[in-house]
Amino acid sequence: MRAVWLAARAAVRRRRLQTLVIWLVTLVSTGSLVVALGLVDAASAPFDRAFGKLHGPHVVASFDSGGVSDARLARAARRPGVEAVAGPFRQATVDVPRGAADFGLGGQITVVGRSGPGGPVDRVDLWAGRWPTRPGEMVLNRQSDWTADDLGRSFQVPSGPKLTIVGFAFDLSHTADAWVTPDQIGALHPTGRQMLFRFRDASTEDGLRARLSEVTEGLPPGVLAGSQTYLALKHRIGSNARAYAPYLMAFGVLGILVAVLIVANVVGGAVVSGFRHIGILKALGFTPGQVLSVYLMMISVPAVLGCGLGTLVGNLLAEPFLDFVFTGPAAGVLHSGLGIAPWVNLLALLGMPLVCVLAALGPSLRARRLSAARAISAGSAPRAGRALGIQRRLARARLPRSVSLGLGLPFARPARSALTLAAVVLGVTTVTFATGLATTLNSYGNGGAHTYDVTVYVGASRHGKEVRPVHSDRQLDRLLGSLPGARHVTARSDDEAVLVGSTQVVMFEGRRGGPSLDSVLTKGRWMRRTGEVVAGTPFLRRNGVHLGDRVRLSMDGREEQVTVVGETLDTDDRLVIGDWSTATALMPRVEPIAYHVRLSEGTDQKAYARAVEAADPGLSVQLSGSNSVTGTIVGSATALTLLLALVASLGVFNTAVLNTHDRRRDLGMLKSIGMTPRQVTVMTVTSMAVLGALGSLLGVPLGIAAHRVVLPRMAAGVDITLPRYMTDVWHAPLLAVLSLAGVVIAVLGALVPACRAARLTVAEVLHNE
Repeated sequence: MRAVWLAARAAVRRRRLQTLVIWLVTLVSTGSLVVALGLVDAASAPFDRAFGKLHGPHVVASFDSGGVSDARLARAARRPGVEAVAGPFRQATVDVPRGAADFGLGGQITVVGRSGPGGPVDRVDLWAGRWPTRPGEMVLNRQSDWTADDLGRSFQVPSGPKLTIVGFAFDLSHTADAWVTPDQIGALHPTGRQMLFRFRDASTEDGLRARLSEVTEGLPPGVLAGSQTYLALKHRIGSNARAYAPYLMAFGVLGILVAVLIVANVVGGAVVSGFRHIGILKALGFTPGQVLSVYLMMISVPAVLGCGLGTLVGNLLAEPFLDFVFTGPAAGVLHSGLGIAPWVNLLALLGMPLVCVLAALGPSLRARRLSAARAISAGSAPRAGRALGIQRRLARARLPRSVSLGLGLPFARPARSALTLAAVVLGVTTVTFATGLATTLNSYGNGGAHTYDVTVYVGASRHGKEVRPVHSDRQLDRLLGSLPGARHVTARSDDEAVLVGSTQVVMFEGRRGGPSLDSVLTKGRWMRRTGEVVAGTPFLRRNGVHLGDRVRLSMDGREEQVTVVGETLDTDDRLVIGDWSTATALMPRVEPIAYHVRLSEGTDQKAYARAVEAADPGLSVQLSGSNSVTGTIVGSATALTLLLALVASLGVFNTAVLNTHDRRRDLGMLKSIGMTPRQVTVMTVTSMAVLGALGSLLGVPLGIAAHRVVLPRMAAGVDITLPRYMTDVWHAPLLAVLSLAGVVIAVLGALVPACRAARLTVAEVLHNE
C-alpha cells in the first residue's frame, strides 16, 4: 500500500485543478447539508428534550368554575387513555398596575393557585427564590436569563391583595404568568379551573383533541372554556427553523448532486487523459486492484479534506442561524440544548466521502480493467474522433468553420459531455431557484412598506431620562400631519388583552386613520365597523378560529365580543387588529403608542424626523427599514448560489481542459493548416456554450419547479399563506435573463482553457507527441 499511497499522492499534486474542484464542491455541499440537517433536527429536538425534562402537559384545559366541581373533574380525568393528570388548579385573570411593567408584566395576567412546583405533570423549574407558602406571596413565570434582583419587590393588585415576589420559575408550556398558594387564589376572584393532562397517545393534534373530548364527554355542555395542546406550542417555537430548513435542504441536495456529477466527471476525465499513466503503473507491476486503489485514493484525499472543513464551516454557520431562528419566550431554555447533533456531523464526515468514492467507482473500475499495452497505446496512438461525422454535417451549414467544429466537439466524449451538461443544469436550477426565492421574499418583506415612511413613537429618552410629549393625542395627530412633506397619519395602540377561555395573552392593536399599515390582507376584508377585527394566519390556526367566527377578549374587567373578518400575512400568533372604535370599546382610556406617517413623493425622511423632534422633544422617530429575516435568507441563498454556480463553472473548466488535452493532436493539425488562435478560442468556447444553452433549457424549468415545491413549505413553517402575486414571479423579462445563466456558466468555465489552447504552437504539440 506504500506504493499505492505514493502514486496517489503524486497524482493529487499533479492534478491540482481536479483536486481543487473536488475539494471545493465537497466543502460547499457538506457545509450546506450540515446547516440544513441541523435546523431540521433543531426544529424539534431542543423542545422535546426540555418538554420531557419538565414532564410538560400534552393538553392544558380551562373549565368554567361555575359549571363543574373539582370532584367531577377529577373523576372525568380517570380515562384509560390518560397517562397522568394534575389539578384542578383554580385560575384567575388579574389586572396589574402600570408599575408592574418593571417586572415584564402589563395589562392582565393569568394567576394559578398551586401548592408546589412538582407533581405528575408540569414540573415547574424553580430557578430562583422559593415557592410561596402563605398568602401575599407569588412566583413569577420567567426564564433563568432574567435577573433575580427583583426578589422581595411587591405591587398592589387593583381590588385585591398586595403580592410580593418570593421566587422565579419557568414553565415551558406557560400554564400561568404567576403562581400563588391555593389559599391566596380565593382573594383574586378565580373564574376558572385548570387541568393539565398527559395522554398515552400524544402524536397528533387530532388525537389529542379526541382524547380531550373523551375526558369531557360526561361534563355539562360549554363547561370547557378553552384548551391548548403542546404540539401547537412546539410548532410555534420551531416555526422559524422550519422556515429556513426547506431552502437550505434544497441547496444541500443540489450540492450533493453537483458533487456526484463533478466527481464522476473528474475521475472519468482523469482515467481517459491518464491512459499512459495507467499503462506505466501496470508496466511497473501495479495490480488491477492497486490501480483501482490509486484512483479511489486520489479522490478520497481532497474529498475527506473538503468534508472535514465543510463540517467545521457548517457548525460555525449553524450557531448564528440557530440563535437567530430560536427567539421568543422559550429561547433561554431551549438554547442550552441547541447545536448540531452528533449524528449530523457523523453523517457528513462519513456519508459525503462515501458518496464521492461511489461516484468515482465506475471510472476507476475502467482503469482497473485496462491492460498495460492497451493503456499505453491508447494514450499515444491516433484515434478517430466520434464527432467527425457530425462536424462534417455541420460544415455544410453556413456557419463559421470554428463554430461548426465547436458544435460537434461535445459528441467526441458523450459521457463526459453528459456529466458536464448535468452539472450545468443543476447550476442553472440553483440560480433560477434562488432568483425566484429572492424575488418572492423581497416582495414579502416589502409587502406593507409602501403604506408609511416614518414611525413616530410617543416618548423619548434624553440624557438618560424619559421625556413625555407636551402635546395631547389629537394635537400630535394634527401636528404630524401639518409638518412639511406629511401626506397621511395613522395612529396605533398596542395593549395586552386575554382571549377568554384560554391562558393566551393577545396583543390588541388599534388603528385610527387607516387599517392596513404594514399588514397584507390575504383573505376576507378589512374591518368596517365596531366589533370587527383581522388577525394573522398563525393566530387563527393556533386557536382554531375561521373567518366569520366570534371570540371574546377581556381587558381591565371589560369583555367584548369581536368578529374575525380578515386574515393577514402577519407572523405574530398573538396579534389581533381592530379599528379605533373597537379599541376604545374594549379599553376606554386607550392612547396611541406610535403614529405612522406617509410622506409625499420626494420628501426627505431625515428632514421630516428632525422637524418632528424639534416640534416636540417627547417624540422619537424611526425610519422604515428592511426585513431582517428576508435579508438573512436572501443573503445566505445568494452566497450558496454563487458557490454552486462557481463549482458548476469549475466543472465546465475541468471538461474544457480535458477536451483540450485529448485533442492536442487535432489542434496542432488545425493550426498547421491555418486556424488562428482566435478561431481556436471560439471553437473551444462554442463547444461548452452549446452545453450551457441546453443546460438553461432544462435547468430553468427545474428551478421553477423547485421554487414551487420549497416556497409553500417555508410559508407553512411560519403558518402563513402567501398571496399569488408573491409566488407568481416568473415573467418574460426575468425568464429571458435566466435563459442566459447556463451559457454564462459554461463560457466562464471554458474561457481560460480556450485561451490556453489558443496559445499552443504547432511545434509544441508535435514535440509533446
